[in-house]
Amino acid sequence: MKTDLFNSAISQRTKIRFLYNLESVIIEPYYLSISSGGNKVIYGRVNNTNEIRMFEYGKIFNIKVLNNKKFSPIIPILPIYN
Repeated sequence: MKTDLFNSAISQRTKIRFLYNLESVIIEPYYLSISSGGNKVIYGRVNNTNEIRMFEYGKIFNIKVLNNKKFSPIIPILPIYN
């Protein structure tokens, strides 16, 4: 379920909002991966910053795709990684 939401947001370039460690976060999602510890993660640019952060799936709750919030990536989104 999370992967489907994230893939949709990445391909359509829509921002997402979720709770991460009980903190509300809005990101521009870039790509999904597996961390060195073997956990699923999503990388994205935190809203109103230039910071690209990694977020672990297991700590993400209450995901909402913000369909009215489109973005242009500051790093290229390569189809091979989606």
